[in-house]
Amino acid sequence: MHAWNFVFDHNVSPLRHIPDVSVRHYVLQVLGLMWAVSFSVAIGSYTFLAASILGHSVLIAAAAVTVATFTVAAKRPKLFMRGAGRRSDGEHD
Repeated sequence: MHAWNFVFDHNVSPLRHIPDVSVRHYVLQVLGLMWAVSFSVAIGSYTFLAASILGHSVLIAAAAVTVATFTVAAKRPKLFMRGAGRRSDGEHD
């Protein structure tokens, strides 16, 4: 488990020394793309390369949306309350 965290957890890996979290995320994306290309070239299938890049992009995008949602929820929780509950006159929408 430590090896997994060392590679994929930006708070444990050497990336933790980069002060800007968005730069850490970008560096991890570039490394992920590099490994996807490397494995595809090693296997010799360009079809696998396209599928691997697409798959990694979807996973990275999902992780980015999750991080963005958590960040907004921590800093501006009222943003999620727009349109929820009752109007100013006491009635439901």
